[in-house]
Amino acid sequence: MPASTDTLIYRRADVYHDFYHGRGKDYRAEAAVVRELVEQRAAVAPADGSLLDVACGTGSHLAEHDGFFGHVAGVDLSAEMLAVAARGNPGIPLTEGDMRDFRLGRTFSAVTCMFSSVGYLETAADLDAAVANLAGHLEPGGVLVVEPWWCPESFVPGWVGADVVRSGERTISRVSHTVRAGRTSRMEVHYTVADPRTGIEHFTDTHVMSLFERTEYRDAFLRAGLEPTYVAHELYGPGLFVATRPGGAA
Repeated sequence: MPASTDTLIYRRADVYHDFYHGRGKDYRAEAAVVRELVEQRAAVAPADGSLLDVACGTGSHLAEHDGFFGHVAGVDLSAEMLAVAARGNPGIPLTEGDMRDFRLGRTFSAVTCMFSSVGYLETAADLDAAVANLAGHLEPGGVLVVEPWWCPESFVPGWVGADVVRSGERTISRVSHTVRAGRTSRMEVHYTVADPRTGIEHFTDTHVMSLFERTEYRDAFLRAGLEPTYVAHELYGPGLFVATRPGGAA
């Protein structure tokens, strides 16, 4: 297996954006599920509240939430991803930062962290730090929605994924193979991008993600002072954790 290329796809944000939209990831439906969960639990209605999307990537979920919440904002570790997000979401505040320690100096009625981004955290201590920081950006009565990575009992070793999509004049192929390595999964991904103007390029990256136990997620929420619930949903393979911060309007 080749050495990790430090998840190169997150520095090729244009390819990332075009691939997942071309593959049919239903950002609109996913965002609607999140809003419903928030509306069921939050102290204020979405239209009167605010949402922060952490690990917002190229902003596709933010685009769907904009207009439903009174204010939306995004945070991501990758400057390249944020550059694409800014082009697609003019006027939405975007901040480069690590989910474990970014500080925005304000709180929100809803905070989300989607697409299994927490799986990149290496240790339970990192998970604790991230959840505590997300919780610290919640208003009393606010709701945190986190899409986990697979847990050990639900992970399928040897999984192979393969897709070819068209985006404008560009064709993108993606093939992946995922194995288990102790308490982590290791996904090797090969991309081939064909463009009539620039020709064909090929690059690989490797995603090492933690297989946290469901109890580790639950305990991280509890230690952050939140009340968590696990929700299974057909749009989210690993499910969702939905946690509320006590307080807010009666």
